[in-house]
Amino acid sequence: MGSYYDIDSILTDSQKVPCTFELSVPGLGYLSGNAGGDMKQGTRCELPLWLAEMLAVSLGNSAPITLDIPDALSQRVLNALKASPRSVDLRGQAPHFYRLGTRILDLFEDEEIVDVLTESFKKRAAEIADHAYNPRGALGEGADFLQGIDESERELFRAAHSSAKAMREWMGEMKKK
Repeated sequence: MGSYYDIDSILTDSQKVPCTFELSVPGLGYLSGNAGGDMKQGTRCELPLWLAEMLAVSLGNSAPITLDIPDALSQRVLNALKASPRSVDLRGQAPHFYRLGTRILDLFEDEEIVDVLTESFKKRAAEIADHAYNPRGALGEGADFLQGIDESERELFRAAHSSAKAMREWMGEMKKK
């Protein structure tokens, strides 16, 4: 979890996640599209992660909601990442995909998600670094891949790109000496 003023943490916490209400709550029907009505027990809806987390862990075993794994981390997405991490548009799943995964793993113990996210990040990081060091690749066949990277990967790309640029400049200065 980032600092209070970290915009990426704020945006991650605002990501909608699926939940199921475990009890009826008067006056909350508007959350599921039932304006002015009650939230009935068993109703599924999506709430921002920050609110869903508070409601899911607030009272222990008698929490008003059950939090479910978001679609961005569904078995379908995990299987696609296992098969070919490069082919998955993570940005389309969630702009802050890895941060969302980290936050969800704070709430769920799921070794498969840990393993898949770790391996995917490693494989995608190598690809991102390659595109950052080779600008021609980022403009050509790598353009589609780079459009689908999440915000953490974009930070990685910017860092790798600026370090490659600084290295080229330093090498140019060394040749002049």
